[in-house]
Amino acid sequence: MAKLFFRYAAMNAGKSTALLQVAYNYEERGHRVRLFTAQVDDRYGRGQITSRLGPQREAELFQPDTDFLALFQTGGKVACILIDEAQFLQKNQVWALHELAHLHNVPVICYGLRTDFQGELFSGSASLLALADEMDEMKTICDCGRKATMNMRVDANNRKVTEGQQVEIGGNARYRSVCGRCFRQS
Repeated sequence: MAKLFFRYAAMNAGKSTALLQVAYNYEERGHRVRLFTAQVDDRYGRGQITSRLGPQREAELFQPDTDFLALFQTGGKVACILIDEAQFLQKNQVWALHELAHLHNVPVICYGLRTDFQGELFSGSASLLALADEMDEMKTICDCGRKATMNMRVDANNRKVTEGQQVEIGGNARYRSVCGRCFRQS
């Protein structure tokens, strides 16, 4: 029986790298996968899943109105659906992915952040935490050496930003993966 998986972590934990490895493993065995990433994420160009280690791959884009059930009906047989930047999913999309796993027997593996720069859940992450059959926390470390669980937004002077819109796309120049202690002390 297929499941809905949520693999989450702070930034820079290797989520995209892991997703690309899973896709490779399926395809090496002759299985077809569909890869999706959020249209809002343009750090490496739209429609690209990119690992900081270098590997990159084209992916289909999802946006707030993407209907995953309709895409599944028209896309042909698929062995697995892989979603990067899953924190940007909408609640109804997570329900659709849950349906694909449970009624259409297609494993769905979602990779994303759990919380934003203020420690608040993203909508997609909240829904995945509620509906996922299996959840795995991927690990990364804070500069202090502790496990990083928070995403801290920083300004051009590397000072913590505490206000602003929830979504502001950026990489290492805008965000730091930090432990709870460093998040509080900054």
